[in-house]
Formats: sequence, C-alpha cells, structure tokens
Amino acid sequence: MEVKRVVPSGYCKGVVNAIKLAKETRKQYPDEKIYILGMLVHNSFVSDELASLGIVTLDDSFKSKEELLDEVNDGIIIFTAHGISQAIKDKAKAKGLRYVDATCVDVLKTQNIIKERLAEGYEIIYFGKRKHPEAEAVLSISDRIHLVSNRDDIEDLDLKDRKLFLTNQTTMSYLELKDLIDKVLELYPDTIVQKEICNATSSRQEAISKLVDCDLLYVVGDSKSNNTNKLVDIGKKQGIRKVLLIHSYKDIDKNDLRDVEKVYVTAGASTPPLLIDEVITYLKNCS
Repeated sequence: MEVKRVVPSGYCKGVVNAIKLAKETRKQYPDEKIYILGMLVHNSFVSDELASLGIVTLDDSFKSKEELLDEVNDGIIIFTAHGISQAIKDKAKAKGLRYVDATCVDVLKTQNIIKERLAEGYEIIYFGKRKHPEAEAVLSISDRIHLVSNRDDIEDLDLKDRKLFLTNQTTMSYLELKDLIDKVLELYPDTIVQKEICNATSSRQEAISKLVDCDLLYVVGDSKSNNTNKLVDIGKKQGIRKVLLIHSYKDIDKNDLRDVEKVYVTAGASTPPLLIDEVITYLKNCS
C-alpha cells in the first residue's frame, strides 16, 4: 500500500498566528486568568494543549458569545481566529476586561470589504455556514447582510432593485460557491461578486481535486472545523471511492484498508502537524 501526504495540508497562517498569540499571552501574564471566547481554532487537540497552559476555552453551543462573556468577571479574554463583533469587544471593555484579538487577517480583510460596500449603499449577499462564528461576526456588522447557505436561501431573497454585492465566508467550498454565484447572477445579473475563499482553504481543496488513482483519502481534523468538512465534501465530489474524516490515527479502522493500493492523507487548516505525521506513520506501518 502506497501512502502519500497531500500538499498543502494542515496549519494555515491564521491558525499559527492565533496559537502563537495565545501562548505569548500566557507567557506575558503567567498569573492571570485567561479565557478564550469559543474555540480558538476548531480542533479539540489545540484546545487541550491550551488548557494544559491554564487557558480556559469557553465553548457552549447553547450559549451566545455574549452569554459566555457574562461568565467572565476578571482576567484576559482572547477572541478567536474566526472574528468577533464590535458589540462583544465593547462589552468586554465595559466589564474592565483586557482582550487579545486573534482574528485571522483574511477574515478581517473580508469584513473590511463588506464594510466598504455597505458604505457605498450595497446590500450584501453573504455565503456562509449558519451559526459559524465567522459568519456570526459578519452578520453583526449590519442588518443589510443576508446570509445564504444554499440555493433555497437565494430563492427566498427579495432584493430586486437593490445594489447587490456577493462575497463569502473564507472557509467555504469553491465548488459550492461557484454554484451559488451562478444562481445569484441568474436572479440578480448586476450583482458584483468578490470571491473571498482564503488561499489556505482554496489551495487545500484544489490539491484534492488533482488527486489521481486515489483509493482512500483520510482527512485529519475536527468535525467542528468547516474547512475540514469541506475537504471531505470535495473528495467525495471528485469521485474518490472512500473519503474518511478522522481526528487522529486512533480512529483508523484497518478494515477500511482492505484492497487499498494508494491512500492519501490531507488535513484541515486547524489540524496540528503532529496528528498528520502520526497518521502517515501508522499507515506506513500497516502497509
């Protein structure tokens, strides 16, 4: 069995920067309480590593960011790589909390583009995942931003005679984005489109689309990670016979390796390199 790593895969610059900021904050304030408002990046191994440094991740799918912030009365708050609303920043200041903003530069870029278009009088059609922190941060900017996740959402819009601008969450699938752009332009042909899938996401997706003779593709990452899930979707749409999402080598079922001649390993942008290396080593020992 031949085992190959897909290049590129794993950590992106935004994830590296966010983790670096969190660790530097701990070094700078060794005795302070430090909290992260949500998962810093969507990977439980990263959260566990930060927990070992005494950095507490506040994450509850049943609570809003504001409700989570209500639980903190002192210490330092770290805002995640996915972005945060100005209202949350203002609330943290009002509570007398210090904060560190680990928002990815690509996310900030998209937010700034949206703000510029809003100032020019545009309504924004935003392609993103519902309840994802990046999308929630964008939606908090203005009520003139309309979230769409599929073609049905576009059909439900009523934006005739409006100046329209379409952009997207940075971690979406380029195949889905193309399909949605086609639908929007069909209904609103004068819409200005600016694709904002970040380079890390697009390069990882494109690498999968170029795989040849792949019998099995392992995608290493957390099921909460949108960019990781999109790698799984891309692999399936490319017709790869088996595409499996795993958190680590411990999730590998040797039964899946039967009759497999060539296996590829890729990983989401929030997946630690060590996890990828362990998967590849394990598979090579199986061959």
